[in-house]
Amino acid sequence: MARPLRMEYSGAFYHVTSRGNELKDIFKSDLDREKFLSCLVSAGERYGAVFHAYCLMTNHYHLILETPLGNPSLIMKHINSSYAKYFNIKHKRVGHLLQGRYKAILVEADAYAAELSRYIHLNPVRAGMVKSPEEYRWSSYRFYIEGGESPCMNTGFILGYFGTEGPESRRNYKSYVNEKVAGGYFSPLMEVVASTILGSEDFVREIREKMLNDRSPDRELPALRELKESPRTEQIYEITRKVFVDNFKLARLAGIYLCHRYSDAKLKEIGDLFLLSDSGVTQASRRFEAAMKAEVQLGKKVEEIREILDL
Repeated sequence: MARPLRMEYSGAFYHVTSRGNELKDIFKSDLDREKFLSCLVSAGERYGAVFHAYCLMTNHYHLILETPLGNPSLIMKHINSSYAKYFNIKHKRVGHLLQGRYKAILVEADAYAAELSRYIHLNPVRAGMVKSPEEYRWSSYRFYIEGGESPCMNTGFILGYFGTEGPESRRNYKSYVNEKVAGGYFSPLMEVVASTILGSEDFVREIREKMLNDRSPDRELPALRELKESPRTEQIYEITRKVFVDNFKLARLAGIYLCHRYSDAKLKEIGDLFLLSDSGVTQASRRFEAAMKAEVQLGKKVEEIREILDL
C-alpha cells in the first residue's frame, strides 16, 4: 500500500485532514468536538503547534497547521491518538476510529493560506448543514469575524492579508468568504501537485531541490517519484548511448522513446535533438514501445536505463 510522502521542516504550513474509518462519524456530540479542540490546545502546549483554521464536520476534520518546530508527525500522532482513545472509551467501542493515515498537504502559505481558510470555513455551507458559515459553531470562522481569543487558534497571520487594523481586517475577511457563499467556488486543492504540495512552480521547485532530489527511490512513495525532477534529454541520450554502445540505431530510438516518455521537454525540443519533426518523435516513440513488447531483451535494456536514471 502506498504511503504518503512526508516533508517536515521548521515553519512549514500544512492542510491536514482525516476521515472516520469506513466514513463513519467521528463526532457524535458537542462534547466530542470540545474534546477534539482540547487536543489541539494540548498539541500547541506540548509540541508548539499553531493552528490557523479548523472545521470539525461529522465524519472528518480540516486544519491549517503551522509547525515552528518542524514536527507535524508528532503533532498529528498526539491529536489523533488522544482523541481516538477518548472516543472509544466514551462510546464503548474498539478498533480504528480514523481511516488510515492522516493526509497532510504542504502549503505555500503566502500564496494559499487565505484561500484554504475560506475553503475550510465554507465546508458546512457546501455540505448543506448551514446557509452561512457564521451559523456553524464548530469552525474557526467566528474568531475571524468576531474577534476574541481561542487557546488553539491564531487568526493574525491570515487576517494580516486583509488589513492592518483588527475591525477592518475582519470585515474584509468576511466579505472575502461571503463572495463564494452562493456558489461558484473553485477548490484550491484542485491545484495540489502529486497529492503533496500546494504552491507556485517556484515553491514546488524549491521544495524538490531542498528535500527530495537526494532521497532514494521508494516503490511505496509514488509521490516522491512524481515530484523528483525529470532528467534532461541530453542526459537520457547520453545514458542510452552507453547502454547500447554497440548499436547506434537502437541507442537513438531508445533515446527518442525515453525522452518522449520521461522528460519534461516539448516535442520540438526532442525533435531538435534527434533531427525529427514533432510527429516523427511521436511515431518513433510508438514504434520503439511496440518493439520492446515483442523483444524481451530490448525491454531489459530499457529497464536498465530507467534504473540508472531513476525513472
